[in-house]
Amino acid sequence: MWPEIEIILRLVVAAVLGGIIGFERWKAGKPAGIRDLALISTGAAIFTVVSAQGFFGGDPTRIAAGIVTGVGFLGAGAILHRDHGGVKGLTTATSIWIAAGIGLAIGTGLYYIGLAATAIALLVLWLISEDDN
Repeated sequence: MWPEIEIILRLVVAAVLGGIIGFERWKAGKPAGIRDLALISTGAAIFTVVSAQGFFGGDPTRIAAGIVTGVGFLGAGAILHRDHGGVKGLTTATSIWIAAGIGLAIGTGLYYIGLAATAIALLVLWLISEDDN
């Protein structure tokens, strides 16, 4: 029963950390907000936990690669090309991507890595302001 509590803790932590980044994006008026990034981070965490602990003898790195690829498609959907040659939504797309990375880290039990990545992402989003993303 204790391993299941640890897994639940990982999912909750992933949701909270993804939600924190989502809160920043929501406050900035961007499309991917609290729910989106919390769910992306939690989804990445559950896929990571299940691949590492649910399939004995398998290769958990294959699921990690699938998460990175799949989330790339989500991020690509957030990017819009403008008529005058620029793009919009790139920061939202990268926020989606880092939320998945945080979920992956937390899913493997690397709490400090997930916390550090969240702090770094927030610092970048707060300190380096760009209006169009």
